[in-house]
Amino acid sequence: MTNTFRFLTLAAVLLIGVMSSCGDISNVQMDVVQDASETDVFTTVEPTSEEQYNAIYENDWLDAKEFPLSTFGVDVDMASYSNVRRFLTDGSMPNKDAVRIEEMINYFDYDYEQPTDEHPFSVTTEVASCPWNPEARLAMIGLKGKDVKAEVLPPSNFVFLVDVSGSMSDQNKLPLLKQSLMMLTKELRPNDRVAIVTYAGNAGLVLESTPGSQARAMRMAIDNLEAGGSTAGGAGIQLAYKVALQNATENSNNRVILCTDGDFNVGISDQNGLVRLIEKRRNQGVFLSVLGFGTGNYQDGKMEQLADNGNGNYAYIDNITEAKKVLVTEMSSTMFTIAKDVKLQLAFNDLAVEQYRLIGYENRVLNDEDFEDDTKDSGDMGAGHEVTALYEIIPASSMTASVDASGNSLDQLFTVDLRYKQPKADKSILLATETQDNNQSFDKASENMRWAASVAGFGMMLRDSKHKGSLTYSDVKELATSSKGEDARGYRAEMIRLLDLAAIYANDPNPGEE
Repeated sequence: MTNTFRFLTLAAVLLIGVMSSCGDISNVQMDVVQDASETDVFTTVEPTSEEQYNAIYENDWLDAKEFPLSTFGVDVDMASYSNVRRFLTDGSMPNKDAVRIEEMINYFDYDYEQPTDEHPFSVTTEVASCPWNPEARLAMIGLKGKDVKAEVLPPSNFVFLVDVSGSMSDQNKLPLLKQSLMMLTKELRPNDRVAIVTYAGNAGLVLESTPGSQARAMRMAIDNLEAGGSTAGGAGIQLAYKVALQNATENSNNRVILCTDGDFNVGISDQNGLVRLIEKRRNQGVFLSVLGFGTGNYQDGKMEQLADNGNGNYAYIDNITEAKKVLVTEMSSTMFTIAKDVKLQLAFNDLAVEQYRLIGYENRVLNDEDFEDDTKDSGDMGAGHEVTALYEIIPASSMTASVDASGNSLDQLFTVDLRYKQPKADKSILLATETQDNNQSFDKASENMRWAASVAGFGMMLRDSKHKGSLTYSDVKELATSSKGEDARGYRAEMIRLLDLAAIYANDPNPGEE
């Protein structure tokens, strides 16, 4: 009797699913949206029902003689860390491809020195023994963007492009987004401007570009946002850019901010067309940032690509605390660019280095010739932003003297060249540094380096990286606990708690289930 009941129940569920699918298919609108001034065509397609992540193939060891240069663009996105937190808090291990180690490292604050010269950021380098690989040294490169007081920042011209399709009705999507935007209205200056464009079937301007002095009108528009309907974002993004360009001034900070669960149905059938539009508007001075929300149908890979091509940031908002971090606490670094197309190129000294490996930044690696190519897009830095990169380095076995026959220092492991552009410039500026290894042990390294290493270790454990060696969650927790420091906002203590959760799930993938 029980088996019969189960069979009938399963059959009913399958029948309902088929009927639902048929209903969805009958409502698909293959609308082609085209702005008269554009040549790009966007096609609306059905949303997917699963979360999507781009595959990550970890950087491997490279021979310093064969590949003396290592080139990559900076990454100031932080979405991966908060998304990993969401997985762990909800009771499961994250998808391995959701773990971008550089974004986890860059989620946290570091105590790098402020720039003191004409450049908009400082460069800090440090080398110590590697805590998970006794044969290797660990090198850290840290960038610190210049802090700029809010009152002297250029006026903001923000257009929020809000997904109000039916998939956004969950409590952790549109309702959380509305709370986030309400907080933002309290941070605006009188000369800042905000507009809101929505998309769900048809695009609409629900709030004309409004000065910060009229926050009440903004809050009324936000309060009236409701989810419902199918998703068709092509007209929405074009309208958002149109509004941004109409309200841009010579000195304004112009940005479209896409708020969605990623079910943004433009670019699945013509992703290149969407990228071309974003790049064109980027070159006209309107950047694109992305705020991701929700679970289930979350499209991480697509949103990261959009933000990267738009010279903007990508953040994942999993709770109201994260919303405050992104839109209030770190507003200047999130939304105000002080340097764009920031690239790093390390030149390794093969007399001192046998092999090296860049930890993370897999989707930011550039060809060596891209470094001097000013047409090649790269990452951007905001006011006060910090960027940290780590390398594992195997010293050369022949390194027995402090100088070689030509007088070159063998302690000099590598030089670091950086290129960046001013926010509205087309020509890059070069900044060069060099690094020496003074045989520092890891326990003597700075708190900055020890904490960054603990986060990298956490990421390698979550990815089950082949490079983690004998590292365990217990080892990572010891690293993190010993380098937590002052932690005024509690972000580091939170990661240590997440380490405990991950350790539990790693032993029992489904804790609590019998």
